Amino acid sequence: MGAILLALATIPTGAPAQHPEALWYAVGSDASTRSFIDHASQIDIVAPQVFDLLPTGAITGHLDPRVVAAAHEHHVKLVPLVMNPGFSQPAIHRVLTVASARRRALRSLAALCRTDHLDGIQFDLENVNVADRQRFTAFVRAAVDSVHHAGCTLSAAVVPRSSDDPGTNSYDRWIFANWRGVYDYKALADTLDFISLMTYAEHTGVSPAGPVAGYPWMEQCLRYVLSLGVAPAKISLGIPSYSDWWFPSYSKKEGPRMIGRDIPFARAESLLAANRVAARWDSIQKSPHAVWSENGVFQYLWMEDARAFVDKLALVAQYHLRGYSVWVLGTEDPALWPSLARPTPVPPF
Repeated sequence: MGAILLALATIPTGAPAQHPEALWYAVGSDASTRSFIDHASQIDIVAPQVFDLLPTGAITGHLDPRVVAAAHEHHVKLVPLVMNPGFSQPAIHRVLTVASARRRALRSLAALCRTDHLDGIQFDLENVNVADRQRFTAFVRAAVDSVHHAGCTLSAAVVPRSSDDPGTNSYDRWIFANWRGVYDYKALADTLDFISLMTYAEHTGVSPAGPVAGYPWMEQCLRYVLSLGVAPAKISLGIPSYSDWWFPSYSKKEGPRMIGRDIPFARAESLLAANRVAARWDSIQKSPHAVWSENGVFQYLWMEDARAFVDKLALVAQYHLRGYSVWVLGTEDPALWPSLARPTPVPPF
């Protein structure tokens, strides 16, 4: 670990000495809020997922005053997420295609900046059909102008892909058409202040079991975005702090099936203890994982611990990126915080 941390401190010749920008997402849970309050001094940007962009173009939601107070106390930039509620595809399609909704959305974003005295806004607009790609890019460009005039930055969390090939099987084509293909990374990065490349959820609750964010896949997605000409200084690398557990389930609607669930690191540890198994480190994926049998059916666990976090964080220094964006506060391995400790500034003589 010492060698990795040393690598993170390596600065390209001629570049100013600075730490990578640390953006952490937050949700409304007590665990998430408490984690931010406890570790705010190690965070540059907090991005609470609290605002919804409605089909009418109006924005609803509110910030937790505890998060606002801690951000001000520790000089953390407040950059909440604005999302299409429930990642509704019809909702965002209406904003992109109905002129009155689009105009209202642009006004609402500027008003949100001013009313809540924000440092910035980050779009978390997902499940947007690839057919809306040009309209999406045009809307983001217009939103940048609106938000910048209101004195805020504008960034976007974007779902990653490793090529423009939609694939040949039905799952690959579906996820490309509805989740990955809409983002014109170069055009978005050129107009936005930065993009948070969400290099996590490689495997999900609807996919087979696998790493939350395997190192080869993360690097492949990152290299693809860089190959398009996106400046490294415009990229914040997505890193997960949560783990994934796959187990058999049954419902009257869908019948028996395997499902995957995002869980906190503490829950992953309790599963290992309850089933008397140990996680094994995967040196290629750079994540620990475990498999056990319950009533003759295998269950699978892929974890994101402090070692996995630091190994993946090394990509930020290797590719000279702006920083990193972590989903999500409250699910992390507590052991990762000491590895992110920043040196105490030495006062000048």
